[in-house]
Amino acid sequence: MAEVKARPAPPLDPLPVMKQFETFEYAAQNLRDPFSQPAPDSNSSNALRPDPNRRKEVLEAFPLDSLDMVGTIGASGNIVGLVMGPDRVTYRVRPGNYMGLSDGRITAVFEDRIEMVELVPDGAGGWLERQAKIALEDN
Repeated sequence: MAEVKARPAPPLDPLPVMKQFETFEYAAQNLRDPFSQPAPDSNSSNALRPDPNRRKEVLEAFPLDSLDMVGTIGASGNIVGLVMGPDRVTYRVRPGNYMGLSDGRITAVFEDRIEMVELVPDGAGGWLERQAKIALEDN
């Protein structure tokens, strides 16, 4: 039987050159703890916020995108909007009523839309007003 000789292993690739990274010292002694509540702004003492004592209305239990405007009743000076909820019940709404999950206060009812102002968190502990509307669907 023929003798098989072991071949020498091929040479290894050279080790990659290690990159030197710039060092950075993180000094957070004078910064706010990221896990604590942010300090209120000095100009937000009279800022907007939802009224926790206000009794919630029926349509505030539904997301705004689940509500459909289905019509209006009344004359141009005194229009009442008709809104159908996901429970398939039609509700009457006027300016001053609330609907949606974001404290949406109805500001105007027109023959083709209902306009409102919602209060949404600004991410810094305060609140912002956001315009919203529900339009009459062309079915």
